[in-house]
Amino acid sequence: MTTNWSRRDLIKALSLGASIPSFSSWAKDEAGQPMLLPENSKSFKLAKPVTAITLGAGNRGNIYGSFSVQYPEKLDIVGVAEPIPIRSERFSQKHNISKENIFKTWEDVFKRPKFADAIIITTPDDLHYGPCMQALKMGYDILLEKPISPSEQECRDILELAKKTGRIVAVCHVLRYAPYFVKLKELISSGAIGELVSVQHMEPIGYEHMCDSYVRGNWHNSKKTTPIILAKSCHDLDIIRWLVGKPSKNIQAFGELKWFKKENAPAGSTERCTDGCKVESQCAFSAISIYHRDRKRLKRFDLPYEKEKQGDAIMQILKTTDYGRCVYKMDNDQPEHYTTNIQFEDGITASFSMEGLTSYEGRRTRLMGSKGDIVGDMFSFEHTDFLAVRKHNGKTKRICTEEETGDWLKTGFRQSGNKMRVYFPPPSTFPSKAM
Repeated sequence: MTTNWSRRDLIKALSLGASIPSFSSWAKDEAGQPMLLPENSKSFKLAKPVTAITLGAGNRGNIYGSFSVQYPEKLDIVGVAEPIPIRSERFSQKHNISKENIFKTWEDVFKRPKFADAIIITTPDDLHYGPCMQALKMGYDILLEKPISPSEQECRDILELAKKTGRIVAVCHVLRYAPYFVKLKELISSGAIGELVSVQHMEPIGYEHMCDSYVRGNWHNSKKTTPIILAKSCHDLDIIRWLVGKPSKNIQAFGELKWFKKENAPAGSTERCTDGCKVESQCAFSAISIYHRDRKRLKRFDLPYEKEKQGDAIMQILKTTDYGRCVYKMDNDQPEHYTTNIQFEDGITASFSMEGLTSYEGRRTRLMGSKGDIVGDMFSFEHTDFLAVRKHNGKTKRICTEEETGDWLKTGFRQSGNKMRVYFPPPSTFPSKAM
């Protein structure tokens, strides 16, 4: 059935990708994985598309802006503010933005009278507050990339002004809308594991991602940008609080930068991987290996479109920017491992671990309850009912999600939210159709 959405509904929906998600055939996230976009282009209708101005045409600005490329009848990007010329040019061409609506800074946008419905704020973390406050004052609705701000007072200022103006500030805490976490929330709320007792949650960043973003990259220095707990793991703290659904009483947290320091630099290393480092070929963190040999994590580079020119461009970037510097000789201060313990009301506890030195990515979750538990890894999870274990000789209940269900996921899990396949025990392969 087709649903008629209001313009305000759509702006809210943009923060989660859409109401009925499926994997896009072309839109990719920062890791190069397919994005979740509406499966059915007729899932909602508008009298005319929501118009929006994007502040910051980097990776996230392009991710959110790409919604309008596939669904121009729902979203129309009519303006952009971006100080880097090549990004501004490419973004403007992609969205056919007229010259008068191309700006160098976000301040320039607000020198003009209001000329769109919404503002998409994808500026650096420490530059969220100014444009958000000005957009609210001018009557724009806002899609605000996380974190809201590194400052608690600025967060409170935004909340107060949003309430005063009645405008939308949709913060991109997108995990609440991921099918995996939606299903976990449903199971907790339904009492499938009884009373929730405790939560264990881990975010393995992956060593390449850690080096790319928080040792060499834009977020390597917390004082100049944002602490890693906000820049990377505010998603996780938000999802823990959302799953528990109760206020916290006490919090204990520790974080350390142990490994990516000068004293750990191996003998023969140089300031840059490109400076003739004697151990470069044996270094797991080599910038030459990550970016040039393996061609990974290139979204932050404004490379030529022609593949034959990209190799030389990458090497030039490694020779002249932080991305080519030795991970042991940077001015980084972000911890590569962090842990926190939280005590919630009603005797519920939670522990969270952020780990930068892992070979894998993808969050891990364990939920312990009075009647059962759940163990998951963002692609699938197992739900074990304690009573069922006794009745079925220790065999557990398996709930398939995401990768394992294939086409069935689109027609069963995503649309109904209730269908599940149960196996005793789980087989090695799964049928493509729902039961």
